[in-house]
Amino acid sequence: MSVREAPGAPLLPAWGIVGTRTVATILLAIFASLVGAYPVTLGEAARIFTGWLAGRPDGSTAETVLLEVRLPRIAAALLVGAALAGSGAVYQGLFRNPLVSPDILGVSTGAGLGAVLGIFLSLPIILIQGFAFIGGLATVAVVYAIAAAVRGREPVLVLVLAGVVVGALAGSMISLLKVLADPYDQLPAITFWLLGSLSSIRPADVWSVLPAILAGLVPLVLLRWRINVLSLGDDEARTLGVEAGKLRIIVIGATTLMTASVVAISGVIGWVGLVMPHIARMLVGPNFDRLLPASMLLGAGYLLGVDTLARTMSQVETPLGILTAFVGAPFFLWLLARGRHGWE
Repeated sequence: MSVREAPGAPLLPAWGIVGTRTVATILLAIFASLVGAYPVTLGEAARIFTGWLAGRPDGSTAETVLLEVRLPRIAAALLVGAALAGSGAVYQGLFRNPLVSPDILGVSTGAGLGAVLGIFLSLPIILIQGFAFIGGLATVAVVYAIAAAVRGREPVLVLVLAGVVVGALAGSMISLLKVLADPYDQLPAITFWLLGSLSSIRPADVWSVLPAILAGLVPLVLLRWRINVLSLGDDEARTLGVEAGKLRIIVIGATTLMTASVVAISGVIGWVGLVMPHIARMLVGPNFDRLLPASMLLGAGYLLGVDTLARTMSQVETPLGILTAFVGAPFFLWLLARGRHGWE
């Protein structure tokens, strides 16, 4: 049977795609470091990096722009995109649903509520990020507690429904805080944060989320074959010796940690965790060994490209949530039309 005849079959050799995408992401990162309101030539960038590595910084404006502004932002875009896309791949396999994204259990809405509360209380940015992180974890913990208390016959369905309800409740609380917020100071900041942006990223922000991302990623890598089994359903997993309930807790905890940590520094950015895993699945197939790295690379490159476009397309920076929706929504419709048999 040819590749075109096999539903959901990968179109290209898996690791060839990963290698090609890695090279493309590196080239895109180099391009993103050179363009912007203050352009930097490739020769200037090479000189700045050489001096930095040799311990001889020149203190120029180009050096400040490159090392203190653009590189942290590029690193943040790569981390956020990779974490959201990787979490989306996990959730879609875990819940066996192509419409699932990382915020299905309310993590993004909970993080948004935490950040909005921090802005409403006029807290420093570090505390706002901390509130967002705690809010995302707390929301998923509440969702899982509700699902555990309601012992139905369909635990996955109960979990998703609990996530929808708790997410809706958190969304209503966000709306209430927006109504009560100062319309000249707090409300614009709340609106901008909820649309997603990397404009205020600092080097310390990147270093602060890296341990949480690694802590969530390591269990996913170590349990990758069990996640493949879990995607078959609880009964099949139990037949193969995998305890579905405990494994689901670990996987959800790991993905929640990754998602909450990046949402805390970037705001709510949609569509990355929904569309990128679909593309990766079309390219490399559903095997989680290949799907996870492919999804993360695609998500990293995609968000870096969108962020570069957001800060260069006009004098006023466009929030990332707007651009990802403009690009992701029609592309997702095309994916549904082209690959509608992939989940059958």
